Amino acid sequence: MSEELIVPWDIDGTLEDDFYVPAYIEEMAQKVLTHYDLSVSNLEVVTTKADKGGLIWKMETDKGPYSLKILHRRPGRSQFSLGAQEYLVKEKQAKVPPLFQTKNGENYIEMGGKLWFVAEWIEPLYQVANDIEGAKLLCHALGEFHHLTKGYVPPKGSENPSRLYRWPKSYEKVLKKMSWFRNIATVYPEMPASQAILTHVDMFEEQARNALSQLEQSAYYNLVARGNTAWGLVHQDYGWSNGQMGPDGMWIIDLDGVAYDLPIRDLRKLITGQMDDMGVWDVEYMKGMIEAYHEANPIEDELYEILLIDMSLPNEFYKNIKELVYEPTVFLDNEVEALCNRIAETDKSKWPAIEELKQWKGVISK
Repeated sequence: MSEELIVPWDIDGTLEDDFYVPAYIEEMAQKVLTHYDLSVSNLEVVTTKADKGGLIWKMETDKGPYSLKILHRRPGRSQFSLGAQEYLVKEKQAKVPPLFQTKNGENYIEMGGKLWFVAEWIEPLYQVANDIEGAKLLCHALGEFHHLTKGYVPPKGSENPSRLYRWPKSYEKVLKKMSWFRNIATVYPEMPASQAILTHVDMFEEQARNALSQLEQSAYYNLVARGNTAWGLVHQDYGWSNGQMGPDGMWIIDLDGVAYDLPIRDLRKLITGQMDDMGVWDVEYMKGMIEAYHEANPIEDELYEILLIDMSLPNEFYKNIKELVYEPTVFLDNEVEALCNRIAETDKSKWPAIEELKQWKGVISK
């Protein structure tokens, strides 16, 4: 009899209980735990990715608190991230949770078509303040993480996820989608958000076109020619929840999405996300974030230029609007209308801020 595969248990988002776990997965968890030299007294669901088939438990054991996690990605992809976690702990003494090996000395158990692993539960961990000082701590920890991941070589047989060479295609995709957004909004003129999209999309399309042109003329191709291991890993989902203060400083958790890339993509996401939350592009705030990162992982001039080009892409508009292609009659509501107008308003302070950062770049080069 073949083993049952783990499948997402809330694809449409209608499940009301965020902590619900199907019985067959709970049974698998008990089987997985037989492979570990741990006596578990309590299993508590901490978070689920019910739409993808992922899950984290906190375990109380005879050896202290641990986490048990199902990685929702393909096994080969998960081998890459677990290899990175082991590398960071063993080779670099990084502040990421150490893996707890099985009785056979393995880093994971494969069951249900997914990889399961146990790691130390780091406590106490707490989120730093959502202000400039907290942002500096986050950025410095991110720079350390990027610096320490240089040289990582994945385990034999794992996938080798790299976004290093994909920047031009991702920019082209953003540009292409702008015409999709325009066409869909034109087809559904009666929807509340359609007019807001039509009002702003030309401006954002032009920004995407300019950013692509700037990328093509930049040092991007020379930089990526150094290769994956020279640059190391990006986290891809870094922020206040995945960089937290703990014993002896800042810890970075949830590494299952790490991939090779130019490191400043993580920094750009952190900065532009924060500026969007604030509703204004605050130059001094951004300088503080960049300087804190630069202290831990110096940003060379050519990479700094890429950072500014990546900021100039209409990231927040694209990120918040792209889902409209799936269900426009549901998506294009009053909430999205207000969102479009807010992003466009925030965008007005973006360009003077980027210009000032261009003039300032010499400061971090010293």
